[in-house]
Amino acid sequence: MVSVRSVVDRVGPTLLQAVLVPQVCPAVADVVIAEPGTAQVSAGDLVLGVGVTNLDEAIALVRQCADREAAAVLLKPPLATKPALRRAAGAAGIALISVRAATAWAQLVWLLRTVLDAVSGDDGGEGSDELGSGDLFRLADVVASVVDAPVTIEDTNSRVLAYSARQDLTDPARVSTIMGRRIPDDVFARFRSRGVFRELSRGRQTIFVPAQRDGTLPRLIVPIRMGGELLGSMWAVVAGPVSDERAAAFADTAPVVALHLLRRRAHADAQRRASAELLRAILEGKAGPRKAIAELGLTEQAHRVVVVDTAHGDTADAEGVRLALLERISQGIGQRPVATELAGLLYAVVPDGDGPGSWTELRAALAQQPGVHRVAAGAPVEIGELPRSAKQAEETLGMLRAGLLPDQVGSFDDVWTALVLHRTATAAAAAQVAELGPLEKLRSHDDDSHTEYVDTLYQSLRFPGDPRAAAKSLRIHPNTFRYRMQRMLEIVPLNLDDPDVRLALLVQLVSLRWA
Repeated sequence: MVSVRSVVDRVGPTLLQAVLVPQVCPAVADVVIAEPGTAQVSAGDLVLGVGVTNLDEAIALVRQCADREAAAVLLKPPLATKPALRRAAGAAGIALISVRAATAWAQLVWLLRTVLDAVSGDDGGEGSDELGSGDLFRLADVVASVVDAPVTIEDTNSRVLAYSARQDLTDPARVSTIMGRRIPDDVFARFRSRGVFRELSRGRQTIFVPAQRDGTLPRLIVPIRMGGELLGSMWAVVAGPVSDERAAAFADTAPVVALHLLRRRAHADAQRRASAELLRAILEGKAGPRKAIAELGLTEQAHRVVVVDTAHGDTADAEGVRLALLERISQGIGQRPVATELAGLLYAVVPDGDGPGSWTELRAALAQQPGVHRVAAGAPVEIGELPRSAKQAEETLGMLRAGLLPDQVGSFDDVWTALVLHRTATAAAAAQVAELGPLEKLRSHDDDSHTEYVDTLYQSLRFPGDPRAAAKSLRIHPNTFRYRMQRMLEIVPLNLDDPDVRLALLVQLVSLRWA
C-alpha cells in the first residue's frame, strides 16, 4: 500500500500540492469521484470533489470522507486553500490536497490510478530501493539525479510512462505532456520537424535539442533499446548543453530502464492475452456477465461490440498491426477498450454513449487512424447480451464490405433501413423470386443489347411519379429517362398502374441489388 504523501510526491507539484497531510492517515487504496452526501466512499480512497462548488459542500465532504476513513480529499483552488476547510480537515484527521486548476479531472483519475498500479506492481514494496522492483516512477527519480534534470520516460508512441520530481522547474510543453500523458500534437510536430524522432531511430546514444523560440527549454534525449529494438526514450529538460560525462552517465541508465520496460511489456502482454481469451469466451457465449464485469472491468451500463477491419487482413504481421492500432486508439480516448482478435478482425467492447472510452470516442479515434478500412458496431446491449451485439456488428460489417452502405463506418441501429432491404433480399434470393414473371426477359435484353432497362425500372419504382429524381439517380436527362421507360414497356409490357405489380417488381429488384 502507498501513503498519501507518496502519491503526491509521485504525481509531483505540477498537478498536486499537499495542503494538509496528518501524521497518521490510511494508506491509499483507490481513486473515486464523489460529491457531498455520497455513499460510495470507502476506507483508503482518494476522493475527488468534482462536483463541489462552495465551501459548505467542501466541509461536508471532508467530514463525511473522514467518517468513512478515506485517505484524502482532492479539490481545486480556491476551495482547497480556504482556511476554514483546512481547519475542518485537521479536526477530522484527513488529508487535504489541492489540484492544479487547469487539470482535467479525467486525466487526474487516470494518472492517479497509473501511479497506484505502479505501486501495486512493485515487488519490493514502497520502501525498497531495488531498481528491479518495476517502479518506473522511482526509477525516473534516480535517472533525474544522474542527469540533474527533470526526466520523463516515454514509450515509442511518445506516451508518458513515468516521470521524476522537479517538473515544476520545466516549461509549458513539459507540463502539457505530463497532464495529457503524451507529447501534445503541436510540440510533437516541432520536435519531428527538427529530426528528433529520426535521430532516435538511428541509434544515437544521446540527442541534444536546443531551446526553441516559443520558450521550450533544451532537451537531452536518450533512446531506450534492448537487442536492437527501440523500446522508448528518456527526455530530460536541461538548462543548456550538458557535459559529455553527464550525458554519458544519463545514457548509461538506459539498459536498466530497458529491463523495466521489457518487464512491463511482458506483464501487459500476459494481461492482454488473458483478457483477450476471456473476451472471446464472452462473445461466443461461453462466459457469463458476472465474469465480464469482475475480470474485464466492465460496468452494468449498456455496451456495444465494435468490429474493426484493417488493411492487413489475415497476413502474417496482421496481429502486430492490430495491436499497434489498439495502442494508438487508446491514446485518443478516455480508456483502453477491452479488445481481442477473431478471424483476422479486431473486436472491442465499449460503453454506449458519449462518455470516456465510449463508442462515440472510439469512432472518432478510428476515423483518424491509417490502416482502418471498415468499422461496424452492434446495437447497445446489456453485458449478458454481448454475443448478440457481436453478431449485429458482423452483419453490419458484411454490408460495408459488400458496398451496400455509403460510408465505411456503420452501427447496427443506425442502418436499419439497409438491414431490412438486405435481409428481405437474402430471403427473396433464396426463393428465386427474380426468376418469376417478365423481369428475366428484361435482364436478358440488357445483357444482349447492353441496355440499362433493369436499373431504369428500379429507379422508377424508387421514385414513383418523379421522373426528374429517377433520372438524377441514373445521371441521365429526364427526357432520356422517359424514352427508356417507353422502350422498356414495349419490350416487356407491364401494368405499372397496378400497385401489386409495382410491389412484386420492387421485391424482385431489391433481391438482385441487395442480396
